[in-house]
Amino acid sequence: MNYANFPLDKRMPLPSTEAEKGEDFIDVERLLGMAARQAKVVAVCAVIGLFLGVIYLQTTPKQYTSVSSVLIDEGLNKVVDDISAANVTQQTDATILSQIEILNSARLASVVVDKLKLDQNDEFMYPPQSALAQGIGFLRSVLAYFRGGSSTDDIPGIQNVDAATRQAMITAARHDYAVLKLQTELTADRVGRSNVITLGYQSTNPALATAITKAYADAYLADQLNASFDATERAAVWLQGRLTELRQSSQQAAMEVEKFRAEHGLSASSDGQLISGKQLSDLNAQLIIAQADTARASARYQQYKAIVDSGSESAFNDSAIASDQPSSSVIIGLKTRYLAVSKRLQDVEANFGKDHPQAVALAKEKADVSAQIFGQLKQITESYRNDFQVAQAREAELRQKITTAAGQSSADNESQVRLRELDQQAQALSTLYQTFLSRYQEASQQQSFPVGKVRIISDANMPLAASSPRTIRVLALSLVLGLMLGAGFGGLNEFNERFFRTGEDVRDRVGLKFLGYLPTIGGGRAKEAKPDDLPADGKVTSLSAAEKRARMRVSLDAPASMFAETLRNAKIAFDVVMEDKDSRVIGVISVLPGEGKSTVAANLAGLLAANGAKTLLIDGDLRNPGLSRSLGMETEHGLMEAVVNGQTWQSVGKVDRQTKLAIIPAVLRGQFSHTSELLGSAGMRRFIENARETFEYIIVDLPPLGPVVDAKAFAPLVDGFVLVTEWGRTPRAMIRSMLEQEPYIADKIVGAVLNKVELKKLAKYGSLGASEKFFDRYSSYYLEKSESRSKQAA
Repeated sequence: MNYANFPLDKRMPLPSTEAEKGEDFIDVERLLGMAARQAKVVAVCAVIGLFLGVIYLQTTPKQYTSVSSVLIDEGLNKVVDDISAANVTQQTDATILSQIEILNSARLASVVVDKLKLDQNDEFMYPPQSALAQGIGFLRSVLAYFRGGSSTDDIPGIQNVDAATRQAMITAARHDYAVLKLQTELTADRVGRSNVITLGYQSTNPALATAITKAYADAYLADQLNASFDATERAAVWLQGRLTELRQSSQQAAMEVEKFRAEHGLSASSDGQLISGKQLSDLNAQLIIAQADTARASARYQQYKAIVDSGSESAFNDSAIASDQPSSSVIIGLKTRYLAVSKRLQDVEANFGKDHPQAVALAKEKADVSAQIFGQLKQITESYRNDFQVAQAREAELRQKITTAAGQSSADNESQVRLRELDQQAQALSTLYQTFLSRYQEASQQQSFPVGKVRIISDANMPLAASSPRTIRVLALSLVLGLMLGAGFGGLNEFNERFFRTGEDVRDRVGLKFLGYLPTIGGGRAKEAKPDDLPADGKVTSLSAAEKRARMRVSLDAPASMFAETLRNAKIAFDVVMEDKDSRVIGVISVLPGEGKSTVAANLAGLLAANGAKTLLIDGDLRNPGLSRSLGMETEHGLMEAVVNGQTWQSVGKVDRQTKLAIIPAVLRGQFSHTSELLGSAGMRRFIENARETFEYIIVDLPPLGPVVDAKAFAPLVDGFVLVTEWGRTPRAMIRSMLEQEPYIADKIVGAVLNKVELKKLAKYGSLGASEKFFDRYSSYYLEKSESRSKQAA
């Protein structure tokens, strides 16, 4: 960046709140950074979770589980099903669930409680509890106490009875509690999609768990047999009562059928048909035959009648005589004679002519034969007419008989419908009676088969190892919960992270130029003194005087260190921004006390003086002159006296013999509270103007901006400020608020430095590819240069 284009009145604008929220969006890179920073928190919580898991394992009684398997098997009572009329169906899901509900029923639990006397077994009623359960029980008892409840007084009506009844009610309540407890603790589950149900019970005593599981399986088998026997017995009793009713009803229905048949004369033939119906059937058959005979006679009559009506001339050609006619042989003979005469006539006429006597005789004979044939045809026609009339008469007679028989049959059919209805009722009652009789006999026989549909395929055995708590599972769950708790605390820490960690925070959050990192001097924060925040009496207990003076000379003792390099970067920033000024007044400020501004001011001034620049260091913190105390300067006169008395810097200044650095100390004067008026007075202006004539750099250690207004009062005399912010301690919102409320000071801030930086942690806050990730390499480079410079100095 070109510092020549960065004037004091053109400071970078503060980023908007919306932009800040947009930059706070959590991406993958930021999540990884958060995980790396909070790794210790997560690890500690994981260790705590494992420790609590171990405590839980040590304080929780071991539980033993005994398991028995029961098969719902249809094959066991196949003998019964073979003689039973009930349909055998496959066990469905609903059936298996019903069996599980039976196992979980209070009736079955009560049987087991009574058999094993569990309500009198203290080990069952009051098993040992874990520390967690005891704690929960204690809390419940406390809540119950405040609610006014008690153990026995909660039973309704127990206060108003005598001792015996009271004891009986307590015993009943104890029994009910045992039943409820057994129901709750018993496990009954289906194995996959099979017909197998597993029964299990868990207890601190393996023998008790085994006994309860076996008793439950036995009680379930007995319950199934008893249920089957009871159902069969109830069915037999009911069937017996129904048989008596059905027998009487069946007999009465049969009597009504026979009585109705006799009253209406509905006698049946050997094949089961009514006589009237059979007669009508026979007449219909005869009518069909008569109709066929009539049709055949009519056809023959019409055929011969047509031949006769055609005349004698064509009679010979059309005379097709059936062979069954009595005159057929006569006509056949006549036709043969006719043909012979005709042939002889043709031969005579051909040889002798038509007029030949023999031809005339033959023609006469031919006509006579034709007349005979025609006479025979008329006789046959008359015979067929008689046959046709006879057939018609027979057909008419049959039709009359059928009409009469049909009327009788219709009346019989109406009665037959009623008779059939009565007969069907009688047959239905008879069939129902036979069915119920068969069912009754089957139910009676089934009572003698003590076989159920349930069998035990895996008996309960004594458990050899505890089923809970499971060490691996508990430890794994404790570890997961610890990691989740650590992640929660880590997330909370990240959420509460509102401080400056990187130079990017300085640039993006408050819009200031970042000048560099100042690492922690001489160790951790616990050993570091806070000269800006010392008590009024000047007593220092954290560091010795030598250690405090050494902190003020870090840039001189280690000129190639990262600390000194950051101060050089600040110097370059001053020189670029204030290149038009021969003498530059630089104020070192902070927002909160204890951020190390005095140390920064002393080391900056020492670095400038060591480089040959005429430098004046002024302790401007008149209320808490930590810089003067740290430098070990004991004097009676300081900045306040020089300004009040109108003196110059020479009258109160001290000069370091090694660097030629001039220092103006400050002397604490009781409860003097008008320091802001003194720093903004005309005397202070004259004092600074006088010092400008001699020095190139005037470094002023000013009070923090938060508690007092002294720095604001001195601001008109300053060419530029250096803002010192403690790494990981100073809230970003406070800096931002100060810059917004004091734009005059904000415009004169050349840049900010992050002080007391823990370099080992800094890399965790830098983004991928940022310079913070490579400080380990930078640090080794600085140390090598420092050691080389030390050797040269030696």
